[in-house]
Amino acid sequence: MTKEIAKTLLPVGPSSLCFNKDEFMKDSFSVDEFVSTCRKRVQLEQLRDDLTVYQRLLRSAMIELINKDYADFVNLSANLVGLDKAINTLSVPLQNVKQEVTTVDTAVLESLSFIKQKLKKRAEIRQRIACLQRLMTISELVDKMERLLNIPKDGSTFDSDLSTHTLDGALIERVATEFNQLQFHVTRNKKVALLEAIRPRIVQITSVLQHSLEQQFVVGLQQKKTDVLRQCLRTYATIDKVKDVEQLFRQNVIRPHVEEVVSEGRLSEVGLKVMFGQVLEVIPKHCQTLLSVTSALAKGSDVVQGYDILVNSVWPEIVICLEARTPLIFAPGDPDEFHQKYTISMQFLDDFETSCGSLTSVRRLRSHPSYSTFMSKWSLPVYFQIRFQEIAGTFETALSAPFVSSSGDAEFSLAANVELWCGLCQCWEERVYLPALCHRFWKLSLLMLRRYSTWLQELYEEKKTTVRSDIENVDVSLSLQASAGGQRSASPAFSDRRSASPAPGDKSTTVSETDFLQYCVLLIADAEKLVGKMPLLFVDKVKPRLQELNFTDINLLQGEHKSSVFSPLVRMPPLLRVRLFYAKIESIAFLFQRSVNDK
Repeated sequence: MTKEIAKTLLPVGPSSLCFNKDEFMKDSFSVDEFVSTCRKRVQLEQLRDDLTVYQRLLRSAMIELINKDYADFVNLSANLVGLDKAINTLSVPLQNVKQEVTTVDTAVLESLSFIKQKLKKRAEIRQRIACLQRLMTISELVDKMERLLNIPKDGSTFDSDLSTHTLDGALIERVATEFNQLQFHVTRNKKVALLEAIRPRIVQITSVLQHSLEQQFVVGLQQKKTDVLRQCLRTYATIDKVKDVEQLFRQNVIRPHVEEVVSEGRLSEVGLKVMFGQVLEVIPKHCQTLLSVTSALAKGSDVVQGYDILVNSVWPEIVICLEARTPLIFAPGDPDEFHQKYTISMQFLDDFETSCGSLTSVRRLRSHPSYSTFMSKWSLPVYFQIRFQEIAGTFETALSAPFVSSSGDAEFSLAANVELWCGLCQCWEERVYLPALCHRFWKLSLLMLRRYSTWLQELYEEKKTTVRSDIENVDVSLSLQASAGGQRSASPAFSDRRSASPAPGDKSTTVSETDFLQYCVLLIADAEKLVGKMPLLFVDKVKPRLQELNFTDINLLQGEHKSSVFSPLVRMPPLLRVRLFYAKIESIAFLFQRSVNDK
């Protein structure tokens, strides 16, 4: 029942009611939900009173409705007299109509089923006719190509020596066109008995055609006939055999030259760089003629599309020969030798990409499976781990002995600072750094600086207790001198402090007080020098490496570097100056004690 009818039938109650009269006319009306909703607004007593008021309104409205249509209510039974007879009179014609409709519906369904069967049979016949036509076409094409190739139909007198069936270029191209149509029809008629009977003849035609194409291709390469090569490559593309000719070129031309150049003996004799140079010589010597026909950079407009000889023929053969014949170049055991070989190999790869001639060819090269195989052979994580142990291990060893002076003409006074600076520079040196590990060497640099900052903090915390005890000793000694007057006895605090032997295993007391003060001065000077040299290190060594990788957020990286690493280094020297200040107080107090004792 719609809302308009509900508004017409139901009386309008007072505005003070806690509910809406339309709630009773909803199909989803629920007493429990209605009561629960009303209880949130009013008490149950008020809800009961409002329902009672509205019940009275409904009763009054019902009485008014009955009084309004009282005559209709009274005459209702009289108006229904004879209604059953009228219904029975209409039921017979309705049943007849129903039966007729059912009969027509059944006839229509039978007709539809019959038509569908006929259409299905017609479709099957049409398919069989098409299949038969394709088979006839296949038979005609096979007969035609056998005539062109001088192959007998029964194959009884066919010479198995394919060299006697070499064809000229125009005839090969004509046969290839017919063969392309044959392949199209064969793919449409699979698992047909007649086709299986013709298949041996098709295989024979394929062998003759492929042999003729191979012979034409080899002759074109040897005699450098670009017209013959162009016609042969177009024929290969027509019959969808591009991969076959690339594989043929790889086996007959590229493989002999690469196997001659790439070997362990040649590597030890001439070196990796010279060996790679000899490998690249295959491009101008053996590939130039073919590239002049297939390369997009070739002069002239008559370029055969769909071939990439360098990517699909030359590069896979180089990778396979390197893996099989010189596997030691990928060994990461000696980091210096690994770095040298990796650098030379990446330069060789750059030169090869330059030879590709176009960005499209370079993209195909980098997406080729052999490219991924070549790059995965270089164990860069192992190389970095070895370098990490060398650099970080040496630096950590230097930190274990903080008060060791540097030797020679070092830029810093303490050995720990020298090792830190040498380690930071080593990360970005030409003989250590690799572009593929830029992020890892950057992380190592940050770790070393953070470790140095932590080491300064630990050194300060280690000495902070000593500083406090020194202050207490100074206060006690001054008080004793003031109260003792002319006594000449030495203060136990200072005598014990300066004559105490170092505690076993205590790194902070392994040097004398005087030497410790000197080392503190050197440490402060080295830390300040290190902070001053860090921006130069970033600009001179780190920034050029990042620019080589086309990194754009260099300023942001430099800012983060300063805020996260330099600030602790700047903060630490003043903390050590505190130690020097209290040591100076101790010295003054000791001199004051001596002057008092001498009186």
